[in-house]
Amino acid sequence: MNYSLVCQAAWVRPVALACTCVCALLTACGTPADAPGMQLSAADSLQLRNWVPEWLRGQMLLLPVTGGQPTGRYWGAKISNAALQEAIEESLRATGIYANRPGQGRFQMTVQLIALEQPPVGLDMKVAVTLAYSVVDQTSGVTVYQRRLRSVHVAEFGEAMLDQNERLRLASEAAVRKNVNSLVRELVGLALN
Repeated sequence: MNYSLVCQAAWVRPVALACTCVCALLTACGTPADAPGMQLSAADSLQLRNWVPEWLRGQMLLLPVTGGQPTGRYWGAKISNAALQEAIEESLRATGIYANRPGQGRFQMTVQLIALEQPPVGLDMKVAVTLAYSVVDQTSGVTVYQRRLRSVHVAEFGEAMLDQNERLRLASEAAVRKNVNSLVRELVGLALN
C-alpha cells in the first residue's frame, strides 16, 4: 500500500470541507440595499424634471422615513430607514421637487415602508415593495396626496450568479426605484395650484 497517497487523501477532505464552509459563509453574508441603487437614474430624473409644474418646484419637505429594517449579518437584503430616506430625498432633489432649504417647502411628505416581499431562496429573485406616501399642504393642513404604491422587480440569475443575496439586493433596489418613479409621476400629475 502506498502511504503517501493515504496521507495525501487524509488532508484533502478536511481542506476541501473548510474551503466549502468558507465559501458558503461568504455567500451568505447579508447585503443591505444601498441608497444610490434605489435613486432615480439620471435619465429618469432629467425627464421628470421637465414635467414638474412650477408650483411644485422646490416645495417638498421629507419627514423621517419609517418601516425600514437593518440587514442581518448573515442573510438577506433589507432596506434601512436611512437608505430609503436618502434615496427618496435625492430623487426628489434631482427632479427639482425637494425644498432647497429646511422649513421652506409648502408640502410635507411622509413615507412608510409597508411591505418588503422577498423569496427565501431562488435563482431569479422576485421582490415586491409597498410604500405608503402622504403629502400634506402645510398652509392649509389638507392631505393632497395619499397612496400605497406597490412595485415589483425580478433580478435574474445572470445578474449575480454566485451570490443570492446580491441578486436580492439588486431586486430590492430596483423595486424601490420603480416605486419612487411612480410616486414622482403621480405628484407631477396632481392638479393643484
